Amino acid sequence: MNRRRRRTAFLAVAGLTAGLLLTAPQPASAANLIKNPGFETAGAGDMPYCWEKSGWGDNDFTFTTTADAHTGSRAMKVELTRRVEGDRKALITESAECAPVVTPGKQYDLGLWYKTTTPDAAITLFRHDTTAGWQYWTDLKTLDMAGDWTEATVRTPEVPAGTDRISWGVSVYGTGSATTDDYTMDQVPDPVLPPECTGTAQQCADGKWDVLPTQNPVRSMHSVVLHNGKVLLIAGSGNDESMFEAGTFTSAVYDPADGSYKVVPTPKDMFCAGHVQLQDGRVLVMSGNKGYPTADGRVGYQGYKDSYVFDPETETYSKTNDMNDGHWYPSATILGNGDVISFGGLKEDSTGSVTAELFSEAEQQWQPLWKVNQTWSYWGLYPSMILMQDGRLFYSGSHVFGNNIPGTGSAIYDYGANTTTQVPGLRNKDERDQSASVLLPPAQDQKVLTLGGGNIDSNPEANRLTDIIDLKQPNPSYVAGPPIPQGTVDLGNGPVPQTGDQGKMYVSAVLLPDGKVLETGGALHNRANPVYETSIFDPKSESFDPVAVDPEARGYHSSAFLLPDGRVMTTGDNPGNGSWNHDVSVYSPPYLFKGPRPAITSVIDTEWNYGDTQRITVDRPIAKAELIRPAAVTHSSDPNQRFVDLPLSVDGDNVDLNVTSNPNLAPPGWYMLFAVDANGVPSVAKWVHLQGPQALKATDASAHVHDFADAPKGKVTGPGKKRTSQKVSPTVSGCDRHYGSVNVCVPTDFPAEVTNTTAARCAWLKANDYGRLKVNGKDDPLGLDRNRDGTACGKGDVKKGQR
Repeated sequence: MNRRRRRTAFLAVAGLTAGLLLTAPQPASAANLIKNPGFETAGAGDMPYCWEKSGWGDNDFTFTTTADAHTGSRAMKVELTRRVEGDRKALITESAECAPVVTPGKQYDLGLWYKTTTPDAAITLFRHDTTAGWQYWTDLKTLDMAGDWTEATVRTPEVPAGTDRISWGVSVYGTGSATTDDYTMDQVPDPVLPPECTGTAQQCADGKWDVLPTQNPVRSMHSVVLHNGKVLLIAGSGNDESMFEAGTFTSAVYDPADGSYKVVPTPKDMFCAGHVQLQDGRVLVMSGNKGYPTADGRVGYQGYKDSYVFDPETETYSKTNDMNDGHWYPSATILGNGDVISFGGLKEDSTGSVTAELFSEAEQQWQPLWKVNQTWSYWGLYPSMILMQDGRLFYSGSHVFGNNIPGTGSAIYDYGANTTTQVPGLRNKDERDQSASVLLPPAQDQKVLTLGGGNIDSNPEANRLTDIIDLKQPNPSYVAGPPIPQGTVDLGNGPVPQTGDQGKMYVSAVLLPDGKVLETGGALHNRANPVYETSIFDPKSESFDPVAVDPEARGYHSSAFLLPDGRVMTTGDNPGNGSWNHDVSVYSPPYLFKGPRPAITSVIDTEWNYGDTQRITVDRPIAKAELIRPAAVTHSSDPNQRFVDLPLSVDGDNVDLNVTSNPNLAPPGWYMLFAVDANGVPSVAKWVHLQGPQALKATDASAHVHDFADAPKGKVTGPGKKRTSQKVSPTVSGCDRHYGSVNVCVPTDFPAEVTNTTAARCAWLKANDYGRLKVNGKDDPLGLDRNRDGTACGKGDVKKGQR
């Protein structure tokens, strides 16, 4: 949490100037794409030909061409004698003459020989974007300390679209030195075998859905994939007031191995709680429902302060200390040091909580208010707060219920400085209610995608909008992405094709092991009109591919999540009439029909530290490997979902995986490890535990982070005036409580196509299976009980010719 502010600019000391005085260049060999790989050819000034000094931050450093070489007579030594922040590195000169040409979609094997006196050295890549110019790409491999010459090899990820050249070298970001020599770079050969279709042509193109024979026994709107491969499904009262009054609260544990469910005793009403997986694999569940709205709608939902931890080993809940406030619908984000931060939600009195909460990993408890930085801002309900690789939080604009926060609707929050910077570009910010946001694969690219959304208060038709932001840019701003493909929508008489700008809210977005994103489910209006559409988004091409469609309605209170076998499971649907869909669907993506799957035959060690090189063996060649953090999803929201690339060093069936040194890229915890072949076919996941005690005990857990997006130009504000809460309407859930039971949602605002008459409204309610609706109290704000008999939409209310 003690993230340092970095105000120093990127420094390129030499070699960035044009017109170098060149001496007879040493050509690259036929295989090696590096010019002057051993520093033997002199260049202008004190740097060898095609090499430049680079770095940033507050540190003292030297660059030396030394005779202590691996081969030949020269090597490059970079040393830091004092460091507060930043790094220094010798890079291939970022020019058309020196930087190797690359092809988008290809991978390259990089190699060098080195000695180091510091554990803080890494192979770092930059790429030249044909539109945006040179920019930081990623760190590939942390170098182990070595007193003798040691070889390091690593394979790049696939070169992003729009990239024509790369530059790379060794960054030194701790006191000590790295001496390097004999650089190599070779293109990885294309795969020989084309994909083999093992299903029908349609399955190979679009995948396949199956509705499981056994129903989910609980009304779960929370889904957490546990590190033993099982799934925790939390219902609490399940949005059913009779269950609440009876004190009947439920959870279930689903085992994909045999399709069984075990109902688990649940101590409190965890309906609409927050949840996140702690570094040891237990699940922290915060707040929940202290009380439903009153029958007349004068008091809304209330959140309690209680917090619990679920243990996957014993399948039991145990209580933690209380939070400082109640938080019905809170955010929950794990940080790079293992702490958890939470914002928003409703307090015990139904007002909005302005209290930020911090759960300490070290102390295993919620911190008292005076220990937690406070913005005194109301962040709303389930605000999507995504951890950035420099430790700040990105509020994507995805939230639940009604309008967005004031301003642009998206922001970067710096906990250490306690400042909020508005981020521009999010379109229709007040129609992002129950949109989805996801950190796109790989996490190293720091791009976020938002999809769809609506507004349950004004109840317009949900939109097709997607927006994409690159958080590596100096001044990040959302740009428009491609629209979500249209499917069919059930307007009350069966599915019909969507038209115009019809999109969907209640969107689910799931990271897939082939590096793409599955989006599925949704509805056109507030808890009504399910949309049947599923597609796969490719971050490389920024395009959607419509695929097979989930046959089940998946709107409000639905979830979708990745299973360790590479399939996607979907559950739930809770339309406005209060019913619940207990059917469960499982999607097999197209990659499961493209031939045999690679297998991880051994994992040498399942306990991983940051900066490690970890060896696995595979049964055949793979193109990439990654860690995917298991889901903890509810209400279209899982801000902790992430896909972390593991650069490879390949020696036959032995593959060394290079683990990031940055805990903010991969917060501590259990991860699914997938190996993926050149055709995008993934293995079944193995579970590994990433914690890295040395990195986490450091005062700065950000490790090696390049300087970018440091001070966006948006409006910056510090903490506001201290206050206790935010006033929130009791109709925050978009439901008029004057009608029916509390788990029935009669919309406060009907869809636009429903005319403002009793007959039209009652016809819409009938078409959506609301049944008989008791009028609560004497008020009838929607005009549904014209004859004043206490029943809405009765025969006397919609007589022929009556409006």
